[in-house]
Amino acid sequence: MFKNLILAVSLLFTLFSGEVSAKVPEFSNGPVIAEYGPKVQIPGALENPKQQSFKIFFDISEPSEDGTINRNYNTVARFINMHVAAGVPKENLKIAMVIHGKATEEMLLNEFYQKRMEMDNVNDDLLAALLDNGVEIYVCGQSASYYQIGPAQLKPGINMALSAMTANLLLQQQGYILNPF
Repeated sequence: MFKNLILAVSLLFTLFSGEVSAKVPEFSNGPVIAEYGPKVQIPGALENPKQQSFKIFFDISEPSEDGTINRNYNTVARFINMHVAAGVPKENLKIAMVIHGKATEEMLLNEFYQKRMEMDNVNDDLLAALLDNGVEIYVCGQSASYYQIGPAQLKPGINMALSAMTANLLLQQQGYILNPF
């Protein structure tokens, strides 16, 4: 009797598990930043998407790990991709990144990055795609000074701020909200 009960529960669990896994949506890149920012479509999860507007900034201090794409930059790409895919017009997304700490070195032009790190910056294509899609990038001037980085060494389109603290405050005063993830 007990053996049959265990068999029945196991069978139900197996059937339920198969049913749930069959409904899990697939991750895909795009539609805006084609090779980055994988996201999943969640139909009906955003009320009136065409009327939504976002002003958000990402505070990033951690560099890439082991020569891989910086997961924080990829998160910004995912934010853009998932909201445009959900129907939010791209022009309704106002996004900024505040870079400080060790991540500051990833904002260097590749020639300076190569000299410093003895390798290419794996983030170059993703950073270029973010800039091309209107993401504003601010580098902490205090971190840049600490790492001996001048404004002329930064990738085109990247702005130098007095500090990350100042950039965070100014963006909040302009209505941007800090993304906690």
